[in-house]
Amino acid sequence: MEIFRNVSIDWLGKKWFFFLTSWALLLIGGIAYYLHGGFALGIDFTGGTVIYLKFNSTPDIDLIRRSLKPEAVGTTTIQRYDDPAKNTVIVRMQTVFGSEQDVDAGQRKLQALLRETFDAANAGTSRLDFNNTGLDTVVKALLDNDPDNWKAQNKTSQEIEAHYVAVGTAMLDYRNRVKEGLLTSLDELRSAPGASIAAVETLKKGFYPGPFAVKGVESVGAVVGSDLRRRAALAVGLSFLGMLVYIGFRFRPIYGVAAIVALFHDVTITLGLFALTQKEISLNVIAALLTLVGYSVNDTIVIFDRVRENLRLMRKESLTQVINLSINQTLSRTILTSGMTFLAVFSLLMFGGEVLNGFSFALTVGIIIGTYSTVGIAGPIVEWWYKSSGERPKRRTA
Repeated sequence: MEIFRNVSIDWLGKKWFFFLTSWALLLIGGIAYYLHGGFALGIDFTGGTVIYLKFNSTPDIDLIRRSLKPEAVGTTTIQRYDDPAKNTVIVRMQTVFGSEQDVDAGQRKLQALLRETFDAANAGTSRLDFNNTGLDTVVKALLDNDPDNWKAQNKTSQEIEAHYVAVGTAMLDYRNRVKEGLLTSLDELRSAPGASIAAVETLKKGFYPGPFAVKGVESVGAVVGSDLRRRAALAVGLSFLGMLVYIGFRFRPIYGVAAIVALFHDVTITLGLFALTQKEISLNVIAALLTLVGYSVNDTIVIFDRVRENLRLMRKESLTQVINLSINQTLSRTILTSGMTFLAVFSLLMFGGEVLNGFSFALTVGIIIGTYSTVGIAGPIVEWWYKSSGERPKRRTA
């Protein structure tokens, strides 16, 4: 399908406009990077804490985000995970807890903030949330009330404590394993092995089942973040090197160099816009950049392949005319593929939510920049090389 017929645009005649535009975008990105003190790196690269939550009903992500105020817990990324029916949420906090005490303090702070929003009715009471209670608290409540009357049976203190530790362990094991960390009613504990009705009724006086539970906490240290940064840069660099070798072997070395310069141009400008907008760079964004690299070089190879074919057919025309014609001949294909992909990723940017915002922003901007560089950067570099070196492109007979 062709949407443009008989196009005769002198693309190489506008190369200085393209070069000046690119330098302006690179300069803006560089200034933004300097003024903002670098990129807004995500938890994957800076380190932080990952907290897994489970709710007893479908969680409202926006409400969770509003309740976890940045000034209290730092920058957070919130998203659903696992089966949607399980109502599970993962919270990534840009705060690293260095010790077990810090982890407990941070967990309590997060619970308090969530309780203000999702459990306001019990926030000011003395009752404890059983869904976020540990073994020591449960055992203490059982020992203080002795619901099974073990003290009246002349049991030793060690035997009594061992009994209620077993009962408390059974209850928490039932909560965590059978109910996946969240009870909706404490009466469910009657099904826990070894838990008497009296013990359950005793806990109901001082505990209640909260609407959410913290299922786990993991910390990502700065060392891990540094390693991820190195690996991300290595992934992008190796992809560049592999493409340079392939294109240089498949066409000529200068074609590979031109394609890599165009790719470097695309990635650098995209990162500059991230610095300008201070959007967070995460592993999702790195995945988007690698996708952009593959997508952009594909367009460039299509044009270079047409240049090679036309050099065989048009033995009298100059290289400038051949490159212009090749770009014009593939323009419909470039616009169609880039345009359809742009519509898809732009829709993702508009309606994909905060979690995919960085990923879709990188692709949306990258497709525009990649299409522009394919037409305005790669071709002029090849032309400049042949003109400056005095070498003539090889033209084998078609």
